[in-house]
Amino acid sequence: MSDLVAAAGNPQLSWNLVQDVTQLFDYAFSRNAFAAGTIVAVVAGAVGYFVVLRGLAFAGHALSHIGFAGAAGAVVVGVNAISGLLLFTIASGATMGALGHRIRNRDVVIGIVLAWVLGLGVLFITLYSGYATEAYSILFGEIYGVTGNALLITLLAGVFTLAALALIYRPLLFSSIDEDVAESRGVPVRLLSVGFMVLLALAVSEAVQVVGVLLVFALVVTPAAIAERLTARPAAGIALACVLALVFTWLGLAIAYYSPHPPSFFITTIAFASYLSTRAWMWLRGRQRTGRRILQAA
Repeated sequence: MSDLVAAAGNPQLSWNLVQDVTQLFDYAFSRNAFAAGTIVAVVAGAVGYFVVLRGLAFAGHALSHIGFAGAAGAVVVGVNAISGLLLFTIASGATMGALGHRIRNRDVVIGIVLAWVLGLGVLFITLYSGYATEAYSILFGEIYGVTGNALLITLLAGVFTLAALALIYRPLLFSSIDEDVAESRGVPVRLLSVGFMVLLALAVSEAVQVVGVLLVFALVVTPAAIAERLTARPAAGIALACVLALVFTWLGLAIAYYSPHPPSFFITTIAFASYLSTRAWMWLRGRQRTGRRILQAA
């Protein structure tokens, strides 16, 4: 921040800062990372809003771990780890949506599916005799390793996910707010549940490339959780969640470019600090309102 203040009154320093920023895009791996991060952040923010609204944080967590089992299985049979990740998350997401569309039994179904697939993951890892570098990298993300082909797949998956979400937006929002009333009005609640879980699986699979299986909450849940606290309007909440996810990703990538530490650490740290700041600000605002009411009553 002090550099920015100094740069405001020093043209040469301003030019040096501009050059430093443009260095972020000097290499193909960095450009691919920012492009992939941008796509993933927008998708994660949009889908994540409904994850928070529908109380599916555990589902996102489960799908990310299921994706690792799929990646391990793909490595065993000699195919791309991302292919296995997508296959397992989509199949498991559809199963969770079909069997657990009701809130009261959703977590039970998710836990059962997660336990079974993680058991498969253990089997796949023991069956593989080599060092599964590609599968293990999915645990913590490998955003700077995104290739041109992987970027294209990410773009296509992102466009499909956003288009499908836009298509089911109104009935999905209705069923997310009041499932029983939506069902009584003829909304296909079970079909929507399956469809959204598939979209969540795609979003998780994309986010894994940026922050990894273990840290996927940073993009799928945290921005949406902040947005839901700041606005009650769904459209504004989705937009804010996307913006926050973009800011977290871009800042994390920019800092990591000049640091020996992984981007996922900075992305999750910025996200966590933002969430804590939001909670603190909301608490202080609530205290101020309470104080004003007391004064008015007196």
